[in-house]
Amino acid sequence: MKFIFHFTLLAIILAFQQGLSQGENQYLIQAGKVEVLDSKILNESREIYIQLPSGYDPNGYQDYPVVYILDGEVMFPTLVNVHAFYSGGFIPEMIMVGIANKENRTRDLTIPIINSKDRMPSNFEHGGADLFLRFVAEELIPHIESKYPVTPFRTLIGHSYGGQFVINALLNQPELFANYLAIDPSLDWDDQRMLDIGRDSLQSKNYSNKSLFVSISGQLHMQDPTVTIDNLMDDQSIFTLFPRSIISFINLVEENDGNGLNLEWKFYPNDLHGTVPFPSMMDGLISLFKWFQMENTDKLNSPETSTTELQKIINYRAEKLKSNFQYEAAPYPEDLLNMLGYMSMDMQQIDKAKMYFENAIKYYPQSANVYDSISDFYMSQNDRSRALKYASKAYELSGSDYHKEKVEKLKKE
Repeated sequence: MKFIFHFTLLAIILAFQQGLSQGENQYLIQAGKVEVLDSKILNESREIYIQLPSGYDPNGYQDYPVVYILDGEVMFPTLVNVHAFYSGGFIPEMIMVGIANKENRTRDLTIPIINSKDRMPSNFEHGGADLFLRFVAEELIPHIESKYPVTPFRTLIGHSYGGQFVINALLNQPELFANYLAIDPSLDWDDQRMLDIGRDSLQSKNYSNKSLFVSISGQLHMQDPTVTIDNLMDDQSIFTLFPRSIISFINLVEENDGNGLNLEWKFYPNDLHGTVPFPSMMDGLISLFKWFQMENTDKLNSPETSTTELQKIINYRAEKLKSNFQYEAAPYPEDLLNMLGYMSMDMQQIDKAKMYFENAIKYYPQSANVYDSISDFYMSQNDRSRALKYASKAYELSGSDYHKEKVEKLKKE
């Protein structure tokens, strides 16, 4: 279906960074709908928060990667905002799931205690991370996958104790997620117990196609401002145990770089433990999905690029996404391929327009709109037979009056 476009192609590409879906509400921003999941494993009910992509169609055919974030009652709105600004061009559109941990946070997110230390919060239940990971793996993920159109590509995000939980999941069940984002993780827990677990797991397990982003806040020593990220490991006081534990874990990962794990970490000198989640989510997701970012946009923009070269660019991106997602994925959004096709028609670049429309059909075979568009193309070429063929396919898929009328009109001509 042809539209009139008033933007340059570059602006069109940037426009695929989707905005938040706004429901009817007296407030400006509303992030996520609340569901309650009854857990037999935890023997309790748990709130989860769901945010669907802005382009989500309940009757559609598109499946989405999914991102899970711990402490959802606090962290979920930040994730939704980051996704709204960066999805499409920097990270894929995803279904977002927030997990509430407000009732028993310390219990849910910390690993079992081996040697109780004075620094442990004795007034809280703790050490239930393995049970909570079972809940995530055996109840939450199956629930999401049975109810929403998600792919097997999953990302897990957690901050502080949640970051410890992320590292624990990576070390013990790396198959659950493809991406792990640990924000200022509490790896000092139980005399750096997570490092002991990591020494074995990072040596013995295969982490191919797994990526980890770790952030460290600038709060290195609360009493000594001369401690920097460069001399941090020289200070062996209790005041630097928290950041030193993170650096020690990063060093451990780097020492075992043959296991396939892709690691990136970043220090945020101007952020505190409580403020570092926002920039960490932004940088972390962009880093974890750096392979998703569009390339060769200058060649897509240029009418001088040949049809052959454009097809190679499309094929390259399709293979790159398949390699990283581990399943077939469309290289570009349906609307972008369609728009490129119509723009090429307007410039009388007929072979190029046909190529774009055929790729739209290849990657979106369940969409009535792509068949309608190539029908328009053949109408412009006075090929009524093919125009009718594709209009009929569009009508078969949509059942809409618009496509019915188009088919009837073509039959009369």
